[in-house]
Amino acid sequence: MDLASEAVESLSMEESEEVPLGDEDNNAEVDKISKMRNDLEKLQKHEKDLTEEVMANTAATRCIEQEFELLKAAAEMGLDDLHPVEFYIDQLNEQIEASKKNVLELDSQWNNYRQPLEEKKKSIEDSLYSEIPEAQGKLHKLRELDLERESVLSEIRRREKEHSKLCRDLEKQGRQPSRQSYIERVKEITKNSRKQDGDIERILKETRELQLESNSIQERLHRTYAVLDEVVFREAKKDPVGRQAYRLLTSIHECFEQISEKILTSDRVGREVAEHEKKLEALTSSRGLNIEKLQADLDAIRQENQLLAQQHLQDN
Repeated sequence: MDLASEAVESLSMEESEEVPLGDEDNNAEVDKISKMRNDLEKLQKHEKDLTEEVMANTAATRCIEQEFELLKAAAEMGLDDLHPVEFYIDQLNEQIEASKKNVLELDSQWNNYRQPLEEKKKSIEDSLYSEIPEAQGKLHKLRELDLERESVLSEIRRREKEHSKLCRDLEKQGRQPSRQSYIERVKEITKNSRKQDGDIERILKETRELQLESNSIQERLHRTYAVLDEVVFREAKKDPVGRQAYRLLTSIHECFEQISEKILTSDRVGREVAEHEKKLEALTSSRGLNIEKLQADLDAIRQENQLLAQQHLQDN
């Protein structure tokens, strides 16, 4: 008991043992004792407030000390050259697993104590409410609610275990792009492929038009040369100058044929060179890396699908 309480009790004892005096002296003494009691009660309240404040400060100091110890341990882990961070993580995981096992053991012990107590409680309730039908019906409903509550709690515990297991599996797998990112990338690739198909169709159409135009020009050129050759050939039969002109025409035609063949050959070689350059660029540029990345993403999707299928089979 604190000093203020002892003082209040002593004052009460003195007041009870006080010898009756005159009215004025008695009233003065009572007022004096009441004043002292009020002062002591104020002191007692103040002492209680100080005690609560000291307890609060002690708790805050303890929290600060614990936080300081944690920060100190973290700093020692970070500055420790002998052991890597994974060593301390493994230690913490071992402590967590030990705590989980301890909780499971305590839960098992509690179940061993709880079951006989519940059976005893059930027998006592049956004996008490056996003669009251209305109370027995309410007791039956209450037990049904208890069973439903236990079922819900069991389902919650099962879901929590499953959630923790999935979280651990996710941490083991590491961070991988989500399936949505794969889908978006496939959509983007499909969109680019369609755009490339459209460009290819346009280029093929323009190529066909140019080929038709080239064929038309060549046919017109052949017809013009045939007409000119026939006219000059008729003149060559009549006049030596015409024969010389016919020889020049034939020579010019042969030269143009050779030039045309060389131009076509040069164009074909240029196309082959450009095609080989594109192939070389495709092998050495990021396009080849994109193909490898797509293959890796495809393998990751297949592996993820296999894991999901295995989990589905295990759940079933």
